[in-house]
Amino acid sequence: MSGHGSCCAGGEASADGMAIDPVCGMKVDPQTARQRAEHGDQTYFFCAARCKDKFLADPAAYIEPRAAGPAAPAGTIYTCPMHPEVQQVGPGACPKCGMALEPMLPSVDADDGGELASMTRRFWILVALTVPVFALAMGPHLFGWRLPMPWDRVAGWVEAMLASVVVLWGGAPFFARGWRSLQPWQPNMYTLIALGTGVAWLYSAVAFLLPGVFPPGFRDRHGQVAVYFESAAVIVSLVTLGDFLELRARRRTGAALKALLGLTPKTAHRIAADGSESDVPLEQVRAGDVLRVRPGEKVPVDGVVLEGDSHVDESMLTGEPMPVGKARDDALTGGTVNQDGALRMRAQKVGGETMLAQIVALVAKAQRSKAPLQRVADRVATWFVPAVVTVAVLAFALWALLGPEPRLTHALIAAVSVLIIACPCALGLATPISIMVASGRGAHSGVLFKDASAIETLRAIDTLVLDKTGTLTTGKPSLTELVSLDGQPRERLLALAAALEQSSEHPLARAIVIAAEAEGATAPAATDFRSLTGRGVSAQVDGRALALGNASLLDQLQVTIADDAGARAELLRRKGATVMFLAIDGRLAALLAVADRIKPDTPAAIGALRAAGLHIVMLTGDNRTTAQAVADELGIDEVHADVSPVDKAAVVDALKAAGRRVAMAGDGINDAPALAAAEIGIAMGGGTDVAMESAQVTLVKGDLGAIVRARRLSQATVRNIHQNLFFAFVYNAIGVPLAAGALYPWFGITLSPMIAAAAMSLSSVSVVSNALRLRKAQL
Repeated sequence: MSGHGSCCAGGEASADGMAIDPVCGMKVDPQTARQRAEHGDQTYFFCAARCKDKFLADPAAYIEPRAAGPAAPAGTIYTCPMHPEVQQVGPGACPKCGMALEPMLPSVDADDGGELASMTRRFWILVALTVPVFALAMGPHLFGWRLPMPWDRVAGWVEAMLASVVVLWGGAPFFARGWRSLQPWQPNMYTLIALGTGVAWLYSAVAFLLPGVFPPGFRDRHGQVAVYFESAAVIVSLVTLGDFLELRARRRTGAALKALLGLTPKTAHRIAADGSESDVPLEQVRAGDVLRVRPGEKVPVDGVVLEGDSHVDESMLTGEPMPVGKARDDALTGGTVNQDGALRMRAQKVGGETMLAQIVALVAKAQRSKAPLQRVADRVATWFVPAVVTVAVLAFALWALLGPEPRLTHALIAAVSVLIIACPCALGLATPISIMVASGRGAHSGVLFKDASAIETLRAIDTLVLDKTGTLTTGKPSLTELVSLDGQPRERLLALAAALEQSSEHPLARAIVIAAEAEGATAPAATDFRSLTGRGVSAQVDGRALALGNASLLDQLQVTIADDAGARAELLRRKGATVMFLAIDGRLAALLAVADRIKPDTPAAIGALRAAGLHIVMLTGDNRTTAQAVADELGIDEVHADVSPVDKAAVVDALKAAGRRVAMAGDGINDAPALAAAEIGIAMGGGTDVAMESAQVTLVKGDLGAIVRARRLSQATVRNIHQNLFFAFVYNAIGVPLAAGALYPWFGITLSPMIAAAAMSLSSVSVVSNALRLRKAQL
């Protein structure tokens, strides 16, 4: 119970009667300790005032036990970065490629289960063992010195023993992964490494112990059989270094998700029914709890403001730097930062239901999905390792038949070099590592991709179809005018309209209900309610048949729209309002005009999208006059008005049939068919769950400007993938022939297995490092 990070309470006594400082873990004499604090029913003792201050700031962090083992909880599902279909409970190695599995959802901790620290220790031990082997083997060649008898024989034994420890202990993971790859017949990089180092070490061991069994083809001009313990040892050390560098780099690809996970505070200030306030762990917060958020603190969960005014920094979720003003009834998102005022809030969504938790889950899912470009690498990988083994065998045969003496030794070196330099890992990582980084970058820019295919496809889009309400406009329209056509009072007509719309969540419906509440018009109960998608609603109210909707609804119900009423409606539409018709008992009774403001950032976003070469199309269920008024103001190229949800999907299909690559952006249930029909569906973050489920991309804040950022990110990602694939293909296309000795006939150059190992290790690191550049891409 000693040492930093001890988790025992300061009130506990050690075996010698001393108390334990809960912050630093030092022993403290309770009789003489000057620093102490009461918490709960226990007294805690501290070695210094600094430890006491840390404890008082967050007692739960030092009282509750903290495990020193793996960060991931029991039952965590692990998967492979290259093969997301490989999943298992707990850590391990991928049976297909041999790579270490990673948690599907990352941990906030920098290293999962100490894997990186363990690999670091292993590498430095291997270095300490390999350096003497290399010095003893290469000293005579580099410096011309040679040990006298019998010390040269002793040095040989030291070299053999140290190299055997390096290969058999340090290389054990490579041999295990190589063997496992043969059981499902998925040969991979570790298959080649195991073959290369195994052959080099086994040959050297036999040559060292039983040199007499080798024929003349293995002997040099002095009659000696060369050993390659140093090559085998250096290869294992270099491959371990490559794995270490690659693992450290891959840890950085999850930095975006870890930053999101770290946004949520560990505790919340809960206000009880009697007004008392207490700090509770976040896990104990329930929907309906009243919480206090002080200035400078993070909002603990999703909810709504009950009291107070402030500004909240939502940049980590939306990518927008400007703080957002918050007052009563405004929504709050967990993980955002309250800036300048105290707020009382009611928790509405907690745990896995919060927006932050859903964002993390969605990004993690996208990171583990496969992009269409990955199919190229997958097809190559199926024959890559067998092809490399074939090249190694051919290189051995050609050197054995045509090479200089000692032919068989040169043949063995060429074969081992071919096996070592080939790197299917770089090829396999080229696509998924870029997708991982891009998904995290998108999350920080307010763009969530459902899968890798969406990231790859978005760049090729040339047509953007936009819903009007909630996408181009605020989605919060208000009733601007009510025209009575049969002499009934405004309050009565408004109450009847509200009775029809009070169960609907459509923005136009909410505008009518809110107007009725504001004017004190009490809505009577409605029965036999029917929602006619894309047209309106109907019901029985006070024994009368009511219908409220567009002209299509009235046509269906055979309600006549008089010329003067039609002209009045057209005038309202030219002002940009949406006009709804209220029919009572089969006769037109009123016109209700609802106007929806264009979002402040929409004109600039449309301008940027058009500048990017996109053809902009607007779809809306509104009348053409209203729709055209909005389109003219924004400079939209093409308008389809009076369209039903089915018609929206048909328009998308028609555009695709004309050869266009179509993306559709919308926020409502009525947009879901069109979102699903488009090559890329884009859901606005404030929209319905159905819309977000139907879409491949979600804009967290719901601003169209994020589409520009998403498309730029898509373009940068695909460029990055192409660079990675090009590098991996070219590296192997050049490296394998060089290792086989292709330059020897002309230049007398051969490639040492040690150089091959260094090149192989750096290839994967280069691919990962190139992918990490996406974190700095200009969006």
